[in-house]
Amino acid sequence: MSTPRLSVEGVAHAFGEVQVLKGIDLSVDPGQVVALMGESGSGKTTLGRIIAGFVSPDVGCVDLDGELVAGGGVFVAPERRGVGVVPQEGALFAHLSVAANVAFGLPRGSQRQARVAQCLELVGLVGFEQRRPHELSGGQQQRVALARALAPSPRLVVLDEPFSALDASLRGEVSRHVSDALEAAGATALLITHDAGEAFRMADQVAVLDSGHIVQQGVPADLYDRPATLAVARATGPVVELHAKRHGDDFLTVCGSLPIQDVGHDAGGSEGLLAIRPRQFAVSHDEQGSFEVAASRIEGELIRLTVLGSDGQRIEIASLRPSGRSDVTAVGTRVQLRVLAAAAFLADSHKS
Repeated sequence: MSTPRLSVEGVAHAFGEVQVLKGIDLSVDPGQVVALMGESGSGKTTLGRIIAGFVSPDVGCVDLDGELVAGGGVFVAPERRGVGVVPQEGALFAHLSVAANVAFGLPRGSQRQARVAQCLELVGLVGFEQRRPHELSGGQQQRVALARALAPSPRLVVLDEPFSALDASLRGEVSRHVSDALEAAGATALLITHDAGEAFRMADQVAVLDSGHIVQQGVPADLYDRPATLAVARATGPVVELHAKRHGDDFLTVCGSLPIQDVGHDAGGSEGLLAIRPRQFAVSHDEQGSFEVAASRIEGELIRLTVLGSDGQRIEIASLRPSGRSDVTAVGTRVQLRVLAAAAFLADSHKS
């Protein structure tokens, strides 16, 4: 097996009495993009700063290409680690041109200008060399920041919430530009984000940080279809949580029974929660049904319904729009729900 580009082992860190990281293990292979997800305050930015060399971990080790750069009495300075950083708002030098910003960390020499041109081509900003940061859009500024990070050919690029300052309408477009540039450069990257859409769109693997631990790491489909904890289920997309009891080969819910074999991840236990994605429900018109349509909207080929149970539970459903006139979309319609599958069964002891 090849040596990981980044290896984090047992890293823990506290700020005063607050223990932010509690034994982090993380591995990133060469050429791989790994997204680190977590809620605000989960410690993901702190971990990024430890990897980049701006913070020294209290416990644990950080290796780059098998070289120890932090831990065990060793601390390699940030400028000697070969880690490029793209911060939240680019942090470009306002008095320098785009070309000068990209060239800032490069040694002087005959190849400097060529490398700047190459990096600006990677991020799709050829022709912007002489502009100043204030003449660029927010998305263009972030692409310049990426070009600057890539210019010295770093071993690893850490992108810390790089799209958080952008309008929602721009995030998808800019993230695609950035993803294409990373792929074209063959870069290894750690993307720090709270946005599942960004993580799934850009990353080969996603790691979810919760309560100071990485609770699951894998390809996006694994985390979405088979979340290991409720925190992962919630972080990776819309989820409906139904109380369920194990009964033989089935789980029993207010929506009927579901065969255990149709559940992506079974955490064990006799009673707990089924984590169900909105498309894992079937809905049918039934005057004696236990649910009532509270709201509905058409989104292209999808119907999104909000239904209320007799116990007051609110459930969001997304299903393909049926051909012809639908009899389940009118507010006030009585319906019956059936669970087709579930992403996970999470016992009471796994609730978070």
